Amino acid sequence: MRIFDPHIHMTSRTTDDYARMAAAGIAAMVEPSFWLGQPRTNPGSFTDYFDSILGWEPYRAAQFGVVHHATIALNPKEANDPRCRPVLDLLPRYLDKDRVVAVGEIGYDSMTPEEDDAFERQLALAVEHELPALVHTPHRDKAAGTRRTLDLVKASGIEPGRVAVDHLNEVTIELVHGSGCWMGFSIYPETKMSPPRMVELLRRYGTERVLVNSAADWGVSDPLLTVETAEAMLAAGFDEDDVDRVMWRNPVEFYSQSGRLDLTGVTGAAEPTFAGSSIKRGGE
Repeated sequence: MRIFDPHIHMTSRTTDDYARMAAAGIAAMVEPSFWLGQPRTNPGSFTDYFDSILGWEPYRAAQFGVVHHATIALNPKEANDPRCRPVLDLLPRYLDKDRVVAVGEIGYDSMTPEEDDAFERQLALAVEHELPALVHTPHRDKAAGTRRTLDLVKASGIEPGRVAVDHLNEVTIELVHGSGCWMGFSIYPETKMSPPRMVELLRRYGTERVLVNSAADWGVSDPLLTVETAEAMLAAGFDEDDVDRVMWRNPVEFYSQSGRLDLTGVTGAAEPTFAGSSIKRGGE
């Protein structure tokens, strides 16, 4: 079993977590930039953070044979702080870096006008830099936030297939399912989605355009819940190909649209190049 966690915040985790992930078959991951819990007060703290997830974290991951990529953005929560908004002007220099495979996390927290503006501007950056977009849906008023997300995505002109709408659940999946966007689900021990609930949604909606992640941030979370979900799929009657599609081929397909996904050295990583995308492999 090979697993690619498409959304995990390893800045919040220890090296023991990397060791556990590698031992469990998690060979690749994407770390989206996000709110660290403690409010940041100036753009300089973001540049240090971006430099860390593009430099230090790939180094830490490599010690355990895990391939690390990242997404870069001004997150929705801090988009409301005028001290942080100049970060929007810093993003282009980071969005050109090799291991950046999407603009994200962008989207909504409280659905304010400031969040609308930051979301719209960063979708435009995704189009300009030919990158996918990873979208955070709000914890409160999730259905309203998801509808508002899809409206803004449509207005932006970005191709829906280059957008992953994340943190979905039973209430919001139907809104996104027919939109052409990718559907992201975060599996948590106590909140968001659980492995049994995720399996039920896969039964109902299928495995196409589905991204399953652990998020594994600074709260109560577990970086091995992708593995547990894969095991729950098998126990529920899904076959190994279904599991491989959800846990490996889907995130590869989505992030390969950046043209920067580098799976060099990952055993069994080679897949057909998807239309309009590029995947780097050993020897290329």
